[in-house]
Amino acid sequence: MRRAYSATPRPRGGAGRPEPEQLGFEGMPERLFVCTPSKLGSYEDCPRRYRYSYVDRPTPPKGPPWAHNSLGASVHTALRNWFALPAERRLPEALPTLLKGTWVREGYRDEAQERAAYRRALEWLESYVETLDPAVEPLGVERVVAVKTSVLAFNGRADRIDSRSGPDGPELAIVDYKTGRTGLDSDDARGSQALALYAFAAERVFRRPCRRVELHHLPSGTVAAHEHTPESLARQVSRAEDTARDIVAAERAVAEGGDPDEAFPTTPGPICTWCDFRRSCPAGAEAPTKDPWAAVDRVLTPAAGDA
Repeated sequence: MRRAYSATPRPRGGAGRPEPEQLGFEGMPERLFVCTPSKLGSYEDCPRRYRYSYVDRPTPPKGPPWAHNSLGASVHTALRNWFALPAERRLPEALPTLLKGTWVREGYRDEAQERAAYRRALEWLESYVETLDPAVEPLGVERVVAVKTSVLAFNGRADRIDSRSGPDGPELAIVDYKTGRTGLDSDDARGSQALALYAFAAERVFRRPCRRVELHHLPSGTVAAHEHTPESLARQVSRAEDTARDIVAAERAVAEGGDPDEAFPTTPGPICTWCDFRRSCPAGAEAPTKDPWAAVDRVLTPAAGDA
């Protein structure tokens, strides 16, 4: 069967050579929106940020790397590699080597700050693994789970998926590591769309109930947890589908010649300060400037506050 194309070419991402737009046939199902938690979250945070990340080509230049992202990535990868060790080698003594091997050096003010951040991260990891049973194998570590709905083709990488005993047999729990802001509580776990989508997908991949989601905050050693119901998971999935529909509508408006700035408006706020595209966005350019290492400074000297 031959494909049908529109007669009017559309620009791809607002740049480059025009390409013909493929048309659907009557009665064909709508194409599923392929997404990850970060893709959905980017649009919910700010549609303009989504456009810069996923629509505009070439992508607008980003600012310098953030030290707090480097710190978080280093800790996450060290924990992944800790679970990759044989159970008998999962000891606190293994952590310095693991952390050094995964350390990301970008964004720090200088070597002194980087060394201080490394020592603090090692303290977090040593305290955290003391709460773990080395003999217990997670069902998945940085495991990709995927699921389709009538609107979404969702996939995401969960930090950890645990298998635990429930009143009616084995159950799953989604664990997400956090190294950033303090004060996380059950409301944060309940409201996290990413955790809910991981749980929804994991339940279908592994065919076991998955209702519990947990935020493990390594700096404070606290766990913020929530027990979802089928109804609350369904609400989060519906919310994600609504976001996907909004994105598709905005992308279609641009493809049909609409103003990209109107289709993908800005959502000015505190998040602008930390946006990778702040320098490319008129609204973001008005936000206060933060040094790439500012958030790490607050971690190392919390008494200094957030200026």
